[in-house]
Order: sequence, then C-alpha cells, then structure tokens
Amino acid sequence: MMVAILMLSGLLVSCKSTQQAVYDKVYDSSQFVTITDVVPDAILEIRYYSTYNFVGARIDGYEAPVALMTRQAADSLRAVSDDLKAHGYRLKIYDAYRPQRGVDHFMRWALDVTDTLTRAYFYPYLTKEEVFEKEYVAKRSGHSRGSTVDLTLFDMKTGKELDMGGTFDWFGVESHPDYCGDPETLEYRPQEGGITSEQFYNRMVLRTAMLRHGFKPLDNEWWHFTLKNEPFPDTYFNFPVRPL
Repeated sequence: MMVAILMLSGLLVSCKSTQQAVYDKVYDSSQFVTITDVVPDAILEIRYYSTYNFVGARIDGYEAPVALMTRQAADSLRAVSDDLKAHGYRLKIYDAYRPQRGVDHFMRWALDVTDTLTRAYFYPYLTKEEVFEKEYVAKRSGHSRGSTVDLTLFDMKTGKELDMGGTFDWFGVESHPDYCGDPETLEYRPQEGGITSEQFYNRMVLRTAMLRHGFKPLDNEWWHFTLKNEPFPDTYFNFPVRPL
C-alpha cells in the first residue's frame, strides 16, 4: 500500500513539474525583441490593440501598441526593411507576435454567429461559419510562434500606404496572393472587377522582398509572412504584447 502511495505521489509530482515547464516556456519572452528596436524605420499600426479590426474590440493579450518577434525573425525583417528602403519604401506592421489568448479570443468571436458587427467591413460575402471553414480564423496561428508578421508597404514619396487593392484582414479571394496574377511568374491576369496591374505589382514588391530574405508566404493573405527557419516551430507562446 505504501509503495503504491509513493508511486502515485511521484507521478503527481512529475505531472506538476511537466505542467510547470510548459507554463514557463509559453510565458518566456526572453528570446523576443521589440521590432522597432531592430527595425527603427518600421511604422506600426497594431490593429488588435485598437477596435478597428474584424472582431471590433481590443483583442485579449494586447496590452500596448507594440510589435514583438523572435530575434531571428526581426533580424531578417531588418534586411527586408533595408532592401526596400533603398527603393523608397518603409514597412508598415499591423501585427507580429500574437499570444494564444488572442487566438482564443478570435475563436470565441467566430463561434458567436450573432456577432456580425464588422461584417460589412471585413467579410461581407461570407458567413461566420465560412470564415472558420476557409481558415481565415483557426485554433492555432503561426503568429503565436513568434516569427510571423502581417505588414504592408509605405511609400515615402507620397506619404501614403502603397495601394495593394485591398485592406488588411479582408476575408475573401481578393486577399489571396494569386488573385489576378501568378506570384511565381509575376504575371498579371486581369479579370472584371479585380485589382489593377499596379496593385498586383505592389503586392509582388512586398512578397519578393520578404521571400528574398527568408520568409515564406500564406496562400490566402498577401500581407502574411513567416520566417522559414523559425526558431520555435512547435511552441505557441502566451505572454502578453507589451514593452519588453
């Protein structure tokens, strides 16, 4: 009997130790940096700290309008910035590291079919069910691994964002990188009601620079890129977005 109790006690201690180790890891921000410390030319518009986003509310875990990334991803983003700056552009960042609690907030929103406050602005042609089915919202996000960024280009000559033919977080085929063109060959393919050749080209300027410096794209969002050799491919962090 005593042996059984000791064995059970040992298992409980082991279980608690494992849980603590997982907790410590996902709340460890020591391998992250503030993007603007590494890329001082970056412009920030952290949408999930504001209410101007598809949920229509500040997202859980966003405690300050700052952008965080792993050091490796930020260093690669600096190379992208330097490259594009030479051509008259700056990077404008909408989101980078996203805590898992923020992703959970997205899921609660997606499952509440009665909440359609922002539908006209971000998903007018889809139902809430389709938003989830088409994976515009998912239970896990590469953003929570710390090496993914959502961004666009700012034209220093005009003092405006480059015209990409669509807004950040628009849920629809219009946001796909291959909309009206082939991202591999950079060939524009006009279609009625589609984006212009200039808008497609602008998307490709961003995409080409990001791929050149080690990022990979996403099939349904022209603004979304993840570092190919991300340092934490299996860890979904959950510490809040705030100054480090």
